[in-house]
Amino acid sequence: MAMHWEHRFNHMVKRYNEIYWVQMPDITPHVCRHTYCNNMAKPGMNPKTLQYLMGHSDIGVTLNTYTYLGLEDVADELKRMEDLEMARKELEKTKGEKVVSQKMFRAI
Repeated sequence: MAMHWEHRFNHMVKRYNEIYWVQMPDITPHVCRHTYCNNMAKPGMNPKTLQYLMGHSDIGVTLNTYTYLGLEDVADELKRMEDLEMARKELEKTKGEKVVSQKMFRAI
């Protein structure tokens, strides 16, 4: 089955590269698996759910081989944490008590 899809991908890339000046790299079903896993991990899918969907017996394969983080991803996460802390402080000012706890948010 994978060979069938790989043949189709190769044919599409070849036709595209014959027509357009900017060339596409080779695309394989395995590249699609990496892309899928990475695209699901970035917005925060539960790693164990992603492991199950990918069919990996070891979470390390899912997290260390199939997902990629760049500097932009780290910056986005730090910004999200800053925003969370600012929202927590605003809530404490208005309510006078700690309403939001870290336990309310998923660890990824």
